[in-house]
Amino acid sequence: MAWIGLGLGALALRAVLSSYPEIIERYYSRMLFPVVRSGIDYLLAWLPLPLIYPFLLALIFFLARGIVRWWRRDYLHSWQKALDGLLGTGAFLGGSIFFFLILWGFNYGRLSIEEQLGLELKPLSFSDLKEEFAHETEALKHLRNSIPGITREPVSEAMFPDDLENRLRAELENWLSQHGFSTAGRVRGLLVWPKGIFLRFSSSGLYFPFTGEGHVDAGLHALQKPYVMAHELAHGYGFGDEGTCNFLGYLSCIQSEDPLIAYIGHLNYWRTLAADYLQYEPEKYREFRESLPLGIQSDLDAINEVLRRYPDILPRFRYYAYDAYLKSQGIHEGMQNYDRVTMLARAWRLSQRI
Repeated sequence: MAWIGLGLGALALRAVLSSYPEIIERYYSRMLFPVVRSGIDYLLAWLPLPLIYPFLLALIFFLARGIVRWWRRDYLHSWQKALDGLLGTGAFLGGSIFFFLILWGFNYGRLSIEEQLGLELKPLSFSDLKEEFAHETEALKHLRNSIPGITREPVSEAMFPDDLENRLRAELENWLSQHGFSTAGRVRGLLVWPKGIFLRFSSSGLYFPFTGEGHVDAGLHALQKPYVMAHELAHGYGFGDEGTCNFLGYLSCIQSEDPLIAYIGHLNYWRTLAADYLQYEPEKYREFRESLPLGIQSDLDAINEVLRRYPDILPRFRYYAYDAYLKSQGIHEGMQNYDRVTMLARAWRLSQRI
């Protein structure tokens, strides 16, 4: 009963605080969570293996053992067995909810990043979209030409520095610290196998609050991994909103002095803009894409070729399930939250007069 009570209590507290994001920001995101973050990282972050593997194995083991013990236990009445099973299930769910919220989940209710940065967000008009698209296209052309040893062939994994994770973490921490956000701890961003484990569910990465690590699908093309990793690292530093983490992933990459990492940040954001532009003028978009330098075209083709290897499994189910999850965490736009990156990036660029 204790775990049920703790789970329900945590949910009730989250519901009450949903109207007071400034309280969550001050007392959880900036006080309690950095302590949690540091504790996880300095106790466990040195392990080379993604902790999600042993965690899930242990979870399966203890759940199976608990179910077997419950099944074998003698009861005077069948209703007692059913009640005990329900209470056990409730305790498991209550404990999961409690630890999810304490370890990370309350961050969903913190103050929005645009409010903290003083940005005014508004949906992009078609003319805004074209302007943003043109700006990013010029950035791609310039940066790709700046990559040492680049050819018309697609960028390969061998071109990346060996310390990519550390570089991305440093870039993110640098930006966060400059703008007054906590950088306590040392969030990990790790590749997970088998390839396609996330891609087949229309995803590319996962932040797992119970181990405090970010995970990137090993099946992704090399041109996507840094951006996705930076996105998951942003989750690890206390941001739940998907659009915010896309934005932080973008900034982490484009501010890098390494032209390859900067190019990847712009390229992944460009693909988001391209998907929107395609909805307005599909024929003009195709003509424009064919006019791009051959190197950029080959990079885009290589990404699409890899993604086609991992077709979605139950795409509608995944969409509606994750849409419902985001809405339950106070992200009212659900899956459309990912697209906030365009509003955030444009508002940020205009504020910096870039």
